[in-house]
Amino acid sequence: MSLAFGGFALLIFSGMPIVLALGVAAMVTIVMFTDVPLTIIAQRVYGGVNSFPLMAIPFFVAAGLIMEAGGIARRFVELATALVGWITGSLFMVAITTGTGLAAISGSGSADTAAISSILVPEMKKRRYNVDMAVAIIAAAGSMASIIPPSIVMVVIAITANQSIGAIFLGGIGPGLLISISLLFGAWAYAKNSGAAYRDSEPFSLKRLGSVFVEAVPALFVPIIIVGGIVFGIFTATEAACIAVFTTLGISCFIYRELALKDIVPLILKTVSLSAAVLIIVSTASIFSWIIASLGVTNALDAWLRDVATSAIGFLLIVNILLLVVGMFMESISAILILLPVLMPIAIGYGINPIQFGVLMALNLSIGLITPPYGICLYVASMVAGRRIEQAASKVWLPLIPMTIVLLLTAFWPSLTLFLPNLVYH
Repeated sequence: MSLAFGGFALLIFSGMPIVLALGVAAMVTIVMFTDVPLTIIAQRVYGGVNSFPLMAIPFFVAAGLIMEAGGIARRFVELATALVGWITGSLFMVAITTGTGLAAISGSGSADTAAISSILVPEMKKRRYNVDMAVAIIAAAGSMASIIPPSIVMVVIAITANQSIGAIFLGGIGPGLLISISLLFGAWAYAKNSGAAYRDSEPFSLKRLGSVFVEAVPALFVPIIIVGGIVFGIFTATEAACIAVFTTLGISCFIYRELALKDIVPLILKTVSLSAAVLIIVSTASIFSWIIASLGVTNALDAWLRDVATSAIGFLLIVNILLLVVGMFMESISAILILLPVLMPIAIGYGINPIQFGVLMALNLSIGLITPPYGICLYVASMVAGRRIEQAASKVWLPLIPMTIVLLLTAFWPSLTLFLPNLVYH
């Protein structure tokens, strides 16, 4: 396993695409340390994606793209502006509130970040906001899609850990909303002490709020249908993703009328491209999972952790540090498929609820979406704003503080995660 993980890390740092690095490192390990024929690679690659629940991924990706192109994202921005645009640092408030709302539809952090930044960054520049701080806050707002249901990351966690997708979704609601509130407070505190530019806010108008709320009602029904249907067993996550596509498509084409039929084919092609990039990583990562299981890595790591960490608290501290570091260098789904099969049995052995541990992993990896060198949400927001990643990274400290606090609360206060699952399923 030292060869497998060491080779994988070396190939990543050499610039090789992650999907090839996973496959090559796994193949070399199989050839050198097992007697298994190489046909196992083809079997595992096929088996890794031969899963009905994984079909939710392309449909949630499609829903996110339709939301961005069909006017739904803009309605959320307008509603957020009417709701919190009167607060100091108004555009920061709007970005975070919009990110919370969009996360409940798309499940894709990069899609949400692109939608928010393309709408708000020009206005932030016009009002002389600190652009690098704006990029960091928008990236954090987009990253909430990993923790607020319906999250693609949570779907993969639930499938990999053989847990209820509905329970994992419910477990993410508390930490997700707490992150949103803490980000709002952190951005407000920064804006309050950063000059007159951040006091350029609009007066609150109940009339305007009512008007934009009515306009946004069709879009607001989408997360209620998706999450409610999954949680109450009306349909599976995959069926919910299909419903999300047709619901957002219907709203965009026939209610908002901002998406023409000629726009659908390009959206389908983009969906296929993005989904293939995710699913091919899932397929090659399944080879790694097989190697981990067949070489007894879980037992060896369990023994080592029990020597180092004598309690569940010690284990969670070590795992949180490990996942935060991994999230800085690796795409979320790859990290889940490689590490979760190893860590979940050990966590259960320490008496940690698997739903709590799954949500904790999603939260760790959502932080990785805003931390360089990987930080895909930070990259997307930086690109839209025309800033270098190094410039934006200097302001990541502001969203990192509240997100880390929520991470610790999630780790050491199980009720934050388990209250809603226990309420619905017991």
